Amino acid sequence: MKLDHSVAAVVTGGSKGLGAAAALRLAGHGVKVALFDLDAEAGEALARQIGGIFCHADVGSEQSVEAAFARARQAHGQERMLVNCAGIVSAHKTAARDKHTGAIRTHPMADYERVIRINLLGTFCCIAQSTAGMLALDPLPDGERGAVVNTASIAADEGQMGQAAYSASKAGVVGMTLPIARDLASEGIRVNTIKPGFFDTPMLRGGPEHVRRALEASVPFPSRVGYPDEYARLVEFLLTNGYMNGECVRLDGAVRMSPR
Repeated sequence: MKLDHSVAAVVTGGSKGLGAAAALRLAGHGVKVALFDLDAEAGEALARQIGGIFCHADVGSEQSVEAAFARARQAHGQERMLVNCAGIVSAHKTAARDKHTGAIRTHPMADYERVIRINLLGTFCCIAQSTAGMLALDPLPDGERGAVVNTASIAADEGQMGQAAYSASKAGVVGMTLPIARDLASEGIRVNTIKPGFFDTPMLRGGPEHVRRALEASVPFPSRVGYPDEYARLVEFLLTNGYMNGECVRLDGAVRMSPR
């Protein structure tokens, strides 16, 4: 896949963090980028910066996703690239005893379902909608019609305490990568997934400094959190290397998460 002004891309969760980094890198090559997100203020500002378009989208709603794709395609035409970064985190033990009252509680099912709906079902919904549009495109000279990059997490492999919902959602993204790649192989559409470790995103920066320091110390080398552009460079590689397909790649400085 060649990155230039002749192609369009959709980046979900594109207003900030890893999604914004991917959008900036693609736009730097001239790609027409549509940002899907709920944060209109940040999304509109970034869209102006990169000459793209912001599309309000709740990836957990099929109707919202359909409307966002319609808006993006009206502006840029059918996208050949989809980068899925939209997602949320959750922290609840499956069952636990309140340390103050001793009362026993279980993981709120509504929260569990919300994480699965956004992280897993939302990713699949965007893939299905995007690749359905790609099928209508003429193939490029190499036979390729499009490429998809998903974002899972190293928590898909070694989730920590309280990450049952998050880990399940990201493991689902990993698990569906190869079947979807096989579904679309005959149509010239590639699908890959990145499993990031600890990255310098607004989510991490919003936490306590001692937590950040502990995370950095746990990374073998380099002993720091990842830079969003390092994620974006892997996105670029997966989009442009035509032999990468059906793969899930860790990007984590060789860290392996402990139970807590």
